[in-house]
Amino acid sequence: MSARQTRERAAGGESLVGQQWTVEVGPVAHGGHCVARHEGQVVFVRHTLPGERVVARITEGRVGDSFVRADAVEVLEAAPGRVPAPCPYAAPGLCGGCDFQHVSLETQRELKAAVVREQFTRVAGLDVEVDVRPVPGDEDGLRWRTRVEFAVDGAGRAGLRRHRSREIVPVEDCLIATHAVIDSGVLDTEWSDLKSVDVVDAVHPDEPVLVPLPAPEGASAGGGLVGELARDGDWEGEYVVAARGFWQVHPGAASTFLSRVTALLGARPGDRVVDLYAGSGLFTMRLGELVAPDGFVLGVEGDRAAVENGLVNTEHLDNVEWRSNRVDRELRSLVGQDVTADLAVLDPPRTGAGKDVMGLLAQLAPRRVVYVACDPSALARDVKAAATHGYGLVSLEAWDAFPMTHHVECIAVLEPTGPA
Repeated sequence: MSARQTRERAAGGESLVGQQWTVEVGPVAHGGHCVARHEGQVVFVRHTLPGERVVARITEGRVGDSFVRADAVEVLEAAPGRVPAPCPYAAPGLCGGCDFQHVSLETQRELKAAVVREQFTRVAGLDVEVDVRPVPGDEDGLRWRTRVEFAVDGAGRAGLRRHRSREIVPVEDCLIATHAVIDSGVLDTEWSDLKSVDVVDAVHPDEPVLVPLPAPEGASAGGGLVGELARDGDWEGEYVVAARGFWQVHPGAASTFLSRVTALLGARPGDRVVDLYAGSGLFTMRLGELVAPDGFVLGVEGDRAAVENGLVNTEHLDNVEWRSNRVDRELRSLVGQDVTADLAVLDPPRTGAGKDVMGLLAQLAPRRVVYVACDPSALARDVKAAATHGYGLVSLEAWDAFPMTHHVECIAVLEPTGPA
């Protein structure tokens, strides 16, 4: 037996990579692929649609694996929602940034809604009705990404990575990036001795900020601060955030989510609000005004730099306090002091809040919780955890803040229902 065969057997079986199978494509799954089967083997296939018949080339997997990954390299029978991909790099073996460029926008949103429903059924045991709504500010699903990190190859060319790979695909354009990102010249510049270049298209400054990584000697890796505008009806606020900090990359997302959160939360003067995973204060600064003069907002964020920016963004509000701490630790401290809250907002990272946070939050006894989530699976898990502490799902919205990709933003409202 050869050394290669020995390694393959130790790894679990002979490699299937490169084999081509003709498959009937089943439902969409969370992650930008659809599910098919070939002789009993589960296949996660990209670049396809439910109901299609395709030739799938295996990209990852071995004999005996519970599933393998594949790309649809030939479409034998197309589904009605298929369209020509506008980007030449959105194809098998090329850029992995977009999942659905071969799908009409209407169908993309139907697929994302199906994923949200499936996750809530499977993870939380709930049947939910949800439609994915468009976020204003893109160009038919393109030119919306205001921040892009371009990888740099050995020749100093900026590009984007292949799907599930460290390999870099040099590109001449990225159609989901804003015009300003591309017009910055990032793709026309030779970037010697760099791993990547982050390009940020913000309101202030009015020229895109380019952040080389690793930063040149003596320079800050953060790229400085940028300013963004957010609107809620007639209200408008500007907030600062680190160029490499977290912010909504779709130009319409910050205002859309701010407006929906305030409408769903229903904050009134005098309310006590906890804003968890508060970032640099997008929600905090507006909530501080809504609960004034007698109300109070506590912003909790683990990133010290984000808290420093949040202090700047809310310096005009004397009813806002910031705590730089892990959310679970801060909640545990508040519960230990018998603190209660009228309302709660949380906008956790993709991994979600977790059952400990949901349990501690319930002990603050808010009358309503608004949860902003970028991963429907994590949200469904946390909604299930909240139910064990007497909080039920009242409403669920989904927003298409990441067109052409499988990502979807959800906003859930939870309220007390009594003991589970």
